[in-house]
Amino acid sequence: MDLFSSSWTALRTAVAELPDEDFAQQSGCTGWLVRDLVCHLVIDAQDVLITLVTPAETEPTRDAVTYWEVAETPPTGDDPLDALIVRLAAAYEEPRLLKFHFDDVGSAAGRAAELADPGLRVGTRDEVLTAGDYLSAYVLEWTLHHLDLVAYLPDAADPPAEGLARSREMLQKIAGTAFPTSFSDKDALLVGTGRRTPTDAEKAQLGELAAKLPLVLG
Repeated sequence: MDLFSSSWTALRTAVAELPDEDFAQQSGCTGWLVRDLVCHLVIDAQDVLITLVTPAETEPTRDAVTYWEVAETPPTGDDPLDALIVRLAAAYEEPRLLKFHFDDVGSAAGRAAELADPGLRVGTRDEVLTAGDYLSAYVLEWTLHHLDLVAYLPDAADPPAEGLARSREMLQKIAGTAFPTSFSDKDALLVGTGRRTPTDAEKAQLGELAAKLPLVLG
């Protein structure tokens, strides 16, 4: 729960501190500008709010790691929902309006997470998790999207170290094996999820794991 809050606060702060011109820069998400990514984060925040007030009575079917599904192909930006995000983001016209909406909904999602009972069972995507596991899964979401946000913004701060470490741990569990210790947490996440192509030297260090990459999470 603490990692959710720290990761989410860091991401919201990074968005709040962006100058207007950075919203037109490319993000680390294929086909999305920074403004498109921030619009997606508004919807993510809405999903958190909806899930935390959707109680379930049955036993959990997923946990923080198995919440994630691995797709066969990376996103191209052509998915109808991805295209909708681009149109929604453009409708804001001014970055300050998008910032305001993100801060408004994002703050509410943060407060809801702090108030949630970790043992509460909640339903999302036709699955059941405890609120604690659901929020833990989102540490990976926030950390990866924080990396996406700053991918082409050298002056912006990286995600918190503890969020990077926890996200690497979850990605390794999803992969079923550990990344080489020579990889930083950031590089393990970028290479592991296909956000960066490994160098020849890194491929050699990855060994058999290289054949499993990238892990496209959804």
